[in-house]
Amino acid sequence: MTSPPLLTLIIPVYNEKEVIPVFLRETASIVDSMKNIDVEFLFINDGSTDGSLATLLDLKQTYENIRIIDLSRNFGKEAALSAGLHHARGEIAIPIDVDLQDPPELIPVMVDKWREGYDVVHARRIDRSSDSIAKRLTAKWFYRVHNATSDISIPQNVGDYRLLSRPVIDAINSLSETQRFMKGIYSWVGFKSTVVDYTRQKRAAGKSKFNGWKLWNYALEGITSFGTVPLRIWTYIGSIVALIAFMLSIKVLVQVLIFGIDVPGYASLLIAVCLIGGLQLIGIGVLGEYVGRTYIESKNRPVFIIRNIIE
Repeated sequence: MTSPPLLTLIIPVYNEKEVIPVFLRETASIVDSMKNIDVEFLFINDGSTDGSLATLLDLKQTYENIRIIDLSRNFGKEAALSAGLHHARGEIAIPIDVDLQDPPELIPVMVDKWREGYDVVHARRIDRSSDSIAKRLTAKWFYRVHNATSDISIPQNVGDYRLLSRPVIDAINSLSETQRFMKGIYSWVGFKSTVVDYTRQKRAAGKSKFNGWKLWNYALEGITSFGTVPLRIWTYIGSIVALIAFMLSIKVLVQVLIFGIDVPGYASLLIAVCLIGGLQLIGIGVLGEYVGRTYIESKNRPVFIIRNIIE
């Protein structure tokens, strides 16, 4: 008899001591009721300093299907997800946040979609009322800007919560880039996919580790990871500004030579210099983002370092 397929739940953890027991209790009750499938909980301790690792070790005495990857420091969620995908044993894997904002009740639904033949099952948030208005608006504009400026499109309102089949996992693990924007990577590898909808919940406990500055840097990472449109935009901006300057110079020349009108000019000259200087600095900043990415990638450092693996 063939053994049932194995599902790996990939759970990054960074200072989530309060919510880990709640997550395990609720999620285990759901996956234990699933038929013809085995489940492992793969926790990635991403440099927690609040006792999350000790909590996981205690819970491992109760839940035998827990595995723990303890990273040497905090590498960030993208690196933690990469570590989870590299060490997932299952035929399928589902990255899921420990804060229970992504309901584990959706796991059986995604597994059923996989049994229907889909390699990727996206979990799409159709109701984000649990998030702040500012977060909802910035997320909306991020997806719009990213999909307009990148070579690939990412599904709107789809986070890391999704099902990935083994061919998808292997394809992602084969990528060598060190600066990782996982939402883009999920879409870049392709494969047959579908979508299931859900309502985003409030955190079960604790506080979000993402602040405005981290979200802003994350957005820049996503926009510059999968296309050079931002660079191309500045070529067009430069051309438009040069054309306007040329037309204004013709106007000034005509005024002086034909009408004899002198050019008053200190204020307008100062404005023009500041405008052009500002545009140049922004353009250099965009260029710097890409040069910086090239510099980091050229070092070829590992995405993460593992201190210990507790089986």
